[in-house]
Amino acid sequence: MKLLWVLGFMGMVLCRRTDGYADVNGTKEEDLHYTESNVYGYGPNGYGVFSRPLMVGLTLINGAAAKGAVCLDGTLPGYHIHRGYGSGANSWLIQLEGGGWCDTIRNCVYRKKTRRGSSAYMEKQIPFAGILSNKAGENPDFYNWNRVKVRYCDGASFGGDSQNEAAQLYFRGQRIWEAAMADLMSKGMRYANQALLSGCSAGGVATVLHCDEFRAMFHGTTRVKCLSDAGLFLDVIDVSGRRTLRNMFRRVVSLQGAYKSLPWSCTNRLNPTLCFFPQHLIASVKTPLFLVNAAYDTWQIQASLASPTADPNGLWHECTKNHAHCAAWQMNFFQGFRNQMLKAVSGFSRASKNGLFINSCFAHCQTERQDTWFSQNSPHIGNKGIAKSVGNWYFDRVNIKAIDCPYPCDKSCHNLVFR
Repeated sequence: MKLLWVLGFMGMVLCRRTDGYADVNGTKEEDLHYTESNVYGYGPNGYGVFSRPLMVGLTLINGAAAKGAVCLDGTLPGYHIHRGYGSGANSWLIQLEGGGWCDTIRNCVYRKKTRRGSSAYMEKQIPFAGILSNKAGENPDFYNWNRVKVRYCDGASFGGDSQNEAAQLYFRGQRIWEAAMADLMSKGMRYANQALLSGCSAGGVATVLHCDEFRAMFHGTTRVKCLSDAGLFLDVIDVSGRRTLRNMFRRVVSLQGAYKSLPWSCTNRLNPTLCFFPQHLIASVKTPLFLVNAAYDTWQIQASLASPTADPNGLWHECTKNHAHCAAWQMNFFQGFRNQMLKAVSGFSRASKNGLFINSCFAHCQTERQDTWFSQNSPHIGNKGIAKSVGNWYFDRVNIKAIDCPYPCDKSCHNLVFR
């Protein structure tokens, strides 16, 4: 989805939602994928003014079709790559794009006519900002690495392996993942001395699902780690007493055959639907993993906790668009959600190899936006922002387990507010 930047002030980001295609329980939801991909400056809001980002062209994976690795509509998958140089020439950062899921034939047919289901609709160039920026002043630890954004066009977090011939739908997320990695390995990634797999939202789920597969591609001497941003989707009860997200994930896993790609370490003890939730996977991931998540994730608030289906009378409508409009009892509900998130990471956080940055903000996808990734006034916990925390963890400079105090104590948030 695109966010159109309107204005930012007093720690809030005003935006409006466009390009709706995710569907939750039959109700069309706007795709809440908060990539500021069309933002070149952040206005007079104290976040700083950034230079125009590097525009990077789309590369289609020409050998993918022979492997059955195609988008929903059968077109070739692709990625955007900007080559590293100097000390980063043999370092690789792979970012898996996010953008919701499709869980019914109808939704997937709709999706295949968008950039999330067909390379025919993808932008030919996209800006590289945040963790993909090529400027040391905007991305201090990874600016000169080989940086790749793998486009998302399957609708199951790069995890499906099926098809529906009647609807001419190809659910080939797992094959797209494998084809993209094979292509990048042939283009020099096999020589990497450092590699980081990252992703936001649905791409953050994919990062958790594929983290150990990614590690297995490299020699034992290569430093390999994974970063999941806004990927900690929780299996929680919504405002109606039901489980909106569990029901949607169940349909995704079943329709797209994603159960075939789920880690056996989870499916040998839990239902495949539950194994699509990262909370049931993170503790068993062997590769070092870092989680960046807003404690009050706006996608989960709007599409899982208080979706229009769960809130047919609109009691939560204004609250989900702007947390300042929430009543005390609604904020208490969100505090309960935060508590469940902290419980979900408790075992994971005990492993010294893993890292955490959970800030008490109303946000989603903070590594892709320049203002939240690294800027003069980017969100921080203590004296560390997101970029420095991730860098310190990746290079083993400092052990990072940063958990914010509850809302409203954090005044550094760039909270999202919807029109």
